[in-house]
This record gives sequence, C-alpha cells and structure tokens, in this order.
Amino acid sequence: QVQLVESGGGLVQPGGSLRLTCAASGSIFRFYSMGWFRQAPGKQREWVASITNNDLTNYTTAVKGRFTISRDNAKNTLYLRMNNLKPEDTAVYYCNILGMAIWGKGTLVTVSS
Repeated sequence: QVQLVESGGGLVQPGGSLRLTCAASGSIFRFYSMGWFRQAPGKQREWVASITNNDLTNYTTAVKGRFTISRDNAKNTLYLRMNNLKPEDTAVYYCNILGMAIWGKGTLVTVSS
C-alpha cells in the first residue's frame, strides 16, 4: 500500500521561503502524476500544483511564479519550493497521487510576522 509523508513546513515571515517534501513508499510513484494541495483554516482543500510523470507542471494562479513543483523518481520524492510567501499561503499542505484517494497527514505552513 502506498503511503505519503509530507514534511518541511514551519513558521516563516512574509517574503520568506520553504521547501516541502513528500516521501512516497512503494514502486508506483514514477508512473503517476503528483500534486500538492492545501487547506487553510475554515476553508476547503484546494489544488496548488501538479506535475506529470514526464515533468510537465501546472499551478494555480495564486502561486504561479512563486512556487515550483518538482520530483525525483529515483528517490520517490515530490517537492514544493515556495518563495515570496504571503500570509494567505498559510495552510496545511498535502501531497497526493492524482486520481487516487491517498493522502498524507500534511505539513503546516504558517506565514506570519
């Protein structure tokens, strides 16, 4: 069974940067598109970015130009580099194998001065 474990969240000041990591178990990682989602307090979970198995990327408008999604298939790992963070980026961030109802526990990102 595939498991996803997110890490790298924390408290950062506005304008700061973080890199999130999602470690996937199992051998199917390289065959699937992956995504990052986030859920802010009191809001529904929303899609942030996705990457196909051949490295095509897509981003929601709110993070385009600030966030970069990438993957390392040899390490079964997904990344999200977040620059110029804003208070509205505060949320629990989750990774997901697109099309599968498999979620990790998430990692909390708090952007505050």
